[in-house]
Amino acid sequence: MTDRDMSQGETAYAQLLAAIRRGEFGPGDRLRETDVAERLTLSRTPVREALRRLEADGIVEHRPRLGAVIRQLSHTELVELYEMRTLLERTAAEMAAKHAAPAEIEALRDINASFALSAPAEAAALNQDFHRGIYHATRNRFLLDAARALNNALMLMGSTTLADSDRIKVVTAQHDAILDAVAAGDIAAAGMAAEAHLQTSLRYRLRTLAR
Repeated sequence: MTDRDMSQGETAYAQLLAAIRRGEFGPGDRLRETDVAERLTLSRTPVREALRRLEADGIVEHRPRLGAVIRQLSHTELVELYEMRTLLERTAAEMAAKHAAPAEIEALRDINASFALSAPAEAAALNQDFHRGIYHATRNRFLLDAARALNNALMLMGSTTLADSDRIKVVTAQHDAILDAVAAGDIAAAGMAAEAHLQTSLRYRLRTLAR
């Protein structure tokens, strides 16, 4: 493979990963080389390389007679993933209660205010911004690294649970509870609020999976 092919392979990987994160491709979707190459305006060789990398990342799996397919999480895997998310999110909220600067809390309140007024299509990105801000407020690079390591698995959860205004109201209130505890420096309350938030999210996910 030439340097140019390697460069195009990196481009194909980055573009395809971004498309999956945006929800343009979801769990169970088949990724045909020709279709993906046409969509990304690349040749099939770098797309093939990108699909191999995504398979190594655990995002894509090869199925007989179908080829590359975005992996779907089982019920057990989803529960296990939320166990890890809950552990990390609770720890992040507790550490943010110790270390968050007033300006960071204010910025998070602004994000949550925008989130409260957002349409479902915009809500997922703002929700990610909110949680990313909590992690940054921990002042702990190792916790940030642990959260980033879950990113690939989070992409396999499928469409957002923020599908309607009622759900957005619930999440907004839970975000507020986390921020109130962080602003007060109440470590225990911050952790409990974060855990309650994740447990609610898991219930929504399992409900969606059962449909």
